[in-house]
Amino acid sequence: MGDPLDDVDHRILAGLRDNGRISMSALAEQVGVSRATVYTRVENLVNAGVITGFSARVDPRRVGFGICTLVFVTVRPQTWATFRVRVAEMSQVEYCAVTTGEHDAMLLVRARDVAEVHEFVTTVLSVLPEIRAVESVLVMDEVVSRPYLLPGDVPHVAAPTQAVGMTRFIRTGDGHPALDQL
Repeated sequence: MGDPLDDVDHRILAGLRDNGRISMSALAEQVGVSRATVYTRVENLVNAGVITGFSARVDPRRVGFGICTLVFVTVRPQTWATFRVRVAEMSQVEYCAVTTGEHDAMLLVRARDVAEVHEFVTTVLSVLPEIRAVESVLVMDEVVSRPYLLPGDVPHVAAPTQAVGMTRFIRTGDGHPALDQL
């Protein structure tokens, strides 16, 4: 699927990412278009669901949440609908994603201290009938936290020059004299 946004849209989004409080006049000047164009483009981005809202970024530590924990959960089959509803109602959960691999979902939980995380995991989360297993990982340091990425942020990776996954293995002794000598 191609990117439906053009270069002007991407520059507007980058400008808003860098400074969400920028005036439309300053954004227009930064992007190199008229103020009316910026107003229209931002409104179109909102209406199209590209921009899903405006908010302030807050440092969790400065508001008292010094502990960040990744909580991996295994969900019992046939309980996904109720699991989603319950997690959405949990105020301690900042983020939840369905994952592949050993666990079914990952929750990012903010807390004041480790005891608060323990209390949440043992008395709120793990007692849910939807949850089969829980594994908590304490985050030691948050190195990168970006509000969002744009396609221009990620370098393009060239396609491999040779086919991947096309290797054929031949056992020695199958009538290949060169291989028999190895």
